[in-house]
This record gives sequence, structure tokens and C-alpha cells, in this order.
Amino acid sequence: MKLATVRTDEGTRAARLTDDGHVLLDAPDVGALLARDDWADVAASARGQALPVAEAVFAPVVPRPGKILCVGLNYRPHILEMGRDLPEHPTLFAKFADALIGARDDILLPPESSAVDWEAELTVVIGRTVRRATEEEAERAIAGFTIMNDVSMRDWQFRTKEWLQGKTFDSSTPLGPVMVTPDELPGGVRPALSLGCRVDGEVMQKANTSDLVFDPVTLVRYASTIITLRPGDVIATGTPGGVGHARKPPRYLTDGATVVTEIEGIGRLENTARTA
Repeated sequence: MKLATVRTDEGTRAARLTDDGHVLLDAPDVGALLARDDWADVAASARGQALPVAEAVFAPVVPRPGKILCVGLNYRPHILEMGRDLPEHPTLFAKFADALIGARDDILLPPESSAVDWEAELTVVIGRTVRRATEEEAERAIAGFTIMNDVSMRDWQFRTKEWLQGKTFDSSTPLGPVMVTPDELPGGVRPALSLGCRVDGEVMQKANTSDLVFDPVTLVRYASTIITLRPGDVIATGTPGGVGHARKPPRYLTDGATVVTEIEGIGRLENTARTA
């Protein structure tokens, strides 16, 4: 099942993607839908007129997550090619909901940064409350997966050893276009999917999510040891090699640049960078 949050004249609505389009659901967004214990049944059984896919205007698939957790240094080939040891524990940082934009919205380039970079990431969407989850509980807590581009202001990120200030500028981070439930993906809650990012048509990142050091289930278990995870929370699982900051010379987003972030079986984000 594929779920989205779409914009309508009356505000946002959760919707289920069908072959005929998007069927609107009785919830203002996917986050609110997931707060229901019976969300899967409600979404699967909904009937009604479907909005054509071409007419859908996507909001962030979860517009206001209670928590946006992100993971650094999590793709095995990229870590090894950099000559670094594989990490013993996940590197966690956070974003805030004001950073999120929809799958077709503009990425705003803040005038304070001259080093705005791309990071394609598979993202977990939590569907039930868990704390100190066992492996089985962590698996059941994964409602599905979506796509994030963890757009980063590198000159701000590396001002200090803590990354937060470079990771959560307003209106910078596309999330969507849909959440896909694990039963529709090869590998289920540990999906093996091709992932990539193109900037102005040029392939910048290309990887497979099977190369994650810490898979989604492990990340849910680890994060839930620290803090209670609740429906609608998201965990971005990290990005592979190919980011602009690591290129020689470095390459960053400029006004008018197009960024396409795609994950097999989920869809694509298509965003244009615009000066704020």
C-alpha cells in the first residue's frame, strides 16, 4: 500500500495511491492516520473518487513528525572507500519539521550558506509506539518507507563538531512523495532497493540500501532505547557516497539547479533549488 499527504483546496488530506489515482482518506495527513491503531485497515478499505496522480500536489508525507532522526556514516562501501573503520554504533542527529517540504516543492537556498549539498536517503516511518523495542517489536513498528533528501548546509554543519545547525534550515528537506508499506518492497522491513540522486541530470549518487551498516530494524531498536518512538516519527537512514562536499573541487547547489532523488519501489522527489 502506498500512502501520501496531498494538498487540496480545503487543506491537506491523507490519501491512498491506486492505479486510478489518489483516494482521499478521513485524516488530514499520513501522520494523523498512523496515530490510529487500525490505520492500515482504514486506508485499505477506503473507497471514493480518486484524484488523478498528475493532479496530486504533495505535502511532506508526514508534515509534522514529532521526531525526525537522521543517521550519519551508514553505507558500508562509502565508509570503506574513505579509509574509515565501520562504526560500532549509529551516529544520530535531528532535524525539525520546519525543514520539511513536499516532493515537488522548491528547496530554499539560504543567503547565509554557500555550501548547500544533497544527500539521498531511505527513510523509515514509524507506525506504532515503541520503547526499548525487541527485534520483533521494531519490525512491527515500521509502518513503511519513504524518501528524504537530507539537504545540508556544509559551511554551517562543520562550524562545530555537532551537526544540527547545518541540517535543519527552513524549507530545505523534501520528504515523500509516498510511504510504501514493507509488504510491497523486496526485503520487507530490511529492504534492498536501488537509490540515487541526480543534479541537473548528472548522476551524483548511486547505491543499494542493502549496503546499510545499521539496517532499519536495528535503527528502530537503537533509537527506541533512547527515546519513545511514536506514530509518524521518521528515521532517515543515511546517505551513500557522491555528495557534493566530497568532490574535488566541491560542488554545491545553486539557484535553478534541479535535484531528483529516487528509490526503487517508492518513487522520486523532483525539486528545484531557489534562492530564498
